[in-house]
Amino acid sequence: MSTTLPPEIAPGALDDQTAARVEALIEEEEGAQNRFSGWLGWVGTGVALAMALFHLWAAWDIVPTTTLRFVHVGFAMALGFLLFPVARRFRHRFMPWDWALLAAGIYVTYYLIAGGDDLLDRYVFPEPMDLVIGWILVVLVLEVTRRATGWVMPVVAGLFMLYAFFGNLLPPPWRHQGYGTDRLIPHLTITLDGIFGTAVDVSASLIILFTIYGAILQLSGAGKFFVDFSFSATGGKATSAGRTVVLSSFLLGGPSGSGVATTVTLGTVAWPMMRRVGYRPDDAGGLLAAGGLGAIISPPVLGAAAFLIAEYLKIGYLEVLRMAAVPTVLYYASLLFMVELDQRRIGAKHAAAGTEREVISVESPWALTKKYGFHFSSLLAIVVFMVLGYSPTLSVLYAMVVAVLLSFLRRDSALWPRKLVEALASGAVQSVGIAATCACAGIIVGVITLTGLGLKFSEIAIQAAGGNLVITALYTALIVWIVGLAVPVTASYIICAVVAAPALIKLGVPDYAAHMFVFYYAVLSEVSPPTALSPFAAAAITGAGPYRTTLQAWKYTLPAFVLPFVFVTDPDGVGLLLAFKPGMGWGDVALQIFLAAAGLAALSAACQGFARRAMAGWERVGFAVAGLLMIFPALVEAAFGNAVPAPHWIGVALGAVLLALQWRGAPRAATA
Repeated sequence: MSTTLPPEIAPGALDDQTAARVEALIEEEEGAQNRFSGWLGWVGTGVALAMALFHLWAAWDIVPTTTLRFVHVGFAMALGFLLFPVARRFRHRFMPWDWALLAAGIYVTYYLIAGGDDLLDRYVFPEPMDLVIGWILVVLVLEVTRRATGWVMPVVAGLFMLYAFFGNLLPPPWRHQGYGTDRLIPHLTITLDGIFGTAVDVSASLIILFTIYGAILQLSGAGKFFVDFSFSATGGKATSAGRTVVLSSFLLGGPSGSGVATTVTLGTVAWPMMRRVGYRPDDAGGLLAAGGLGAIISPPVLGAAAFLIAEYLKIGYLEVLRMAAVPTVLYYASLLFMVELDQRRIGAKHAAAGTEREVISVESPWALTKKYGFHFSSLLAIVVFMVLGYSPTLSVLYAMVVAVLLSFLRRDSALWPRKLVEALASGAVQSVGIAATCACAGIIVGVITLTGLGLKFSEIAIQAAGGNLVITALYTALIVWIVGLAVPVTASYIICAVVAAPALIKLGVPDYAAHMFVFYYAVLSEVSPPTALSPFAAAAITGAGPYRTTLQAWKYTLPAFVLPFVFVTDPDGVGLLLAFKPGMGWGDVALQIFLAAAGLAALSAACQGFARRAMAGWERVGFAVAGLLMIFPALVEAAFGNAVPAPHWIGVALGAVLLALQWRGAPRAATA
């Protein structure tokens, strides 16, 4: 049981020093795991397999909600203390304190399950033992989260607990009455409003199933096929490296589920070709990191936070996929705009003749599809089952069955029992960090709901913005971004969904648009220092500076920064979520999509400083203005009223004129 590089990376693809740096970054996201052999290795595999089988059974049969959540957190603690060392110097050794923590976690889980309804009924007047068990549970959750994800999340949770205890000492508007142990600890550990709240429920019922599904796809070779198919489909040429990164990142989103793992997988294969074409190391690293970010916002899986959106809004997961469809397409369209401009900007067509003819030895797309095309079912199976009326839980369960059965179409992909056990155990281990994060986030959310901090924060944000929706949205984006710098994506969304989203909803933004806004800005923590793990991993591969790579990643991820504001500031912007306000039709939605795509193309050109030819400074400004007018006409109308009629059409006209000037000047520039 160990954290290793993604299986798509061929042996020898990275030198030892680079491989060590990359693996360290993956461990920073997923935790540094013990590598046990012998009986401890068998125990680790057995516990992980038991966790996977329990949740597969729970997906098929009815398990009481409280039991499911208690057992889920119990398994996460057991695996966490078994596989994650207390410190790196104790790695690969199971120490006495690990035994003690493991035993404590098992006993706490038993106490909660055995307590049953009687325990839930007495949370208002807890017994002394209830409080003792509650404190032990809080400490265990904080420790397993620290081991799996680092110090930041437990420290933040601890600060929130201090706020609950001593909030009566703070000045208004942050003051509250203050809560003692008798009130806070049962709220966090017995009720379903704290550790065992919505986040753990979603982790136990959905997220772990998707991590197991992703592990099954990885072990059956789906990830490798998607990378090979992408290189083949884009011609196998070095000059197609950028397009290959874009296509591969979309296809790898389901099997990988990790921005860092996707970035590393793509980087090891694509960077040598990108270097031959003429990509600078920081440019290449930025594009690879942007591809990794795209993998966790792409249907049909999305990031773990997407499951929480469905639960918080009480809508079907298929609805979340529908809302994410257009933003995902626009994100990849913008990446393709950037890549095509890269090809022009770096003079790929005028490179040495040998470079243009250089072809990577891969099979044709048709030959690959005939052999391994069954892996494409992974992109459709879950959605098809949900369209047929099955719940998300049953849909992913049946999709697993389909993936396992189809794996036997090829000898090298067949999931025989030993390989299947490895996949199930691997999926369970991958879910430990998420389960621990959700449990720890439950402490924060429990404090927020008990003290009323969410409502207070919304009022403070609205007052600070003067009731202006645009400024409130800017404040909200900044808050989500700052929170995301410190905690993982899932935790960032959970916290901000109860703290920041209500402010937007109070100002008239539809709840689904507000939550999608928070979701996208939570995801941006993947490319934002000091926790910009995807750009840092890409920089380790390309040899570029990590912060220069991060800046380039921001350039490539421009649509992820821009589009969410359309959802919340423009009444018609909900059309990008395939939602309809009163009076809207499909024609209005199509217009919104066209304007967003054209605007992103203009902004991409402005960022690259290149269209048909290199731009002068005034042309870059002109393209940027055109793009903003097309994407944000509502903001222009709010700022200038009728002084600027139909700003989106002004943007279209300005972009067309500038492009015509570029087109006219391109031959002369090319000749020069």
